[in-house]
Amino acid sequence: MTSSPSPESNPATQPLSLFQADVEQHAPVAQATERPMRLGLLAGAGEFPIQFAVAARNAGHYVYGLGVAGMASEKLFDVCDEFRFAPLARMGKSIRLLRNARVDRVIMAGKIEKTVLFHPFRWIRLMPDWRTIHMWYRYARENKKDDTILLAIIREFERDGLVFDSALKYAPELLVKHGFLTQRRPTPGQWKDIRFGWELAREMGRLDIGQTVVVNDTAVIAVEAIEGTDRCIRRAGELCRRGGFTVVKVAKPQQDMRFDVPTVGMDTIRTMHEAGGKVLAIEAGMTIIINPHEVAALADRFGISIVAVNAEELALLSAA
Repeated sequence: MTSSPSPESNPATQPLSLFQADVEQHAPVAQATERPMRLGLLAGAGEFPIQFAVAARNAGHYVYGLGVAGMASEKLFDVCDEFRFAPLARMGKSIRLLRNARVDRVIMAGKIEKTVLFHPFRWIRLMPDWRTIHMWYRYARENKKDDTILLAIIREFERDGLVFDSALKYAPELLVKHGFLTQRRPTPGQWKDIRFGWELAREMGRLDIGQTVVVNDTAVIAVEAIEGTDRCIRRAGELCRRGGFTVVKVAKPQQDMRFDVPTVGMDTIRTMHEAGGKVLAIEAGMTIIINPHEVAALADRFGISIVAVNAEELALLSAA
């Protein structure tokens, strides 16, 4: 006769701190720089560029911000030492401005709406300059994957001696730490969905398709692609009317920390609540969480679990 599992062996009640030593051994640790730097911030949409600018300036760095026109927030005027907008497809102008600002390093932060590449008459709308055209045909002709395009941008800027760094090198506190972020814990069934969705999300990341998979009862409801995380969650709500689904968001297996680092914030939680999601599983040490205390409080209010785990831990739970 087999004995019933003890509470300590149940992943729904087991504290994640039991795995902390393993996490600290394997998770990448961002190190803050020692001396003040002049940082050029290429800012897309969302709160991440704002949070980075605040954290970098608090650490003593000078932040020269260039926001993508029509995407970046005007709040950046208040949190950067200098800030101005630049058109998306005018890379030559952005390069000149950053060189004139004598920046030591360039940081990418925020979301770029890739859907603009599929608008009718996109070349007329964007009016690219010759540096953008050079970048596109020299470095990004093979495919339009996120990594391909973003690495192409980096290579074009590097032709003028502009070196890119990870935002997390200057603001390591933005990375989510390991453990439960909310009072509510996943149930055993939800842990099963987390484990199931994790490997699928990692594979989608390896293929550079997206970082998010939505799962319910070990069935894939939605996979993130060009539309982004929030729209993926909304689509899951339309397809899974009963709600209660789990959202798994992870980094790519070979994540370049200079760009496209998984990010969640208040909008993620609001979207999950509206769509019927109940669990958000993110990768510890590899995910940015914007305003973590506010996010956790809102998730508790909506009855949503947030847990930051890693692959080694899930493998241990699967074997238990």
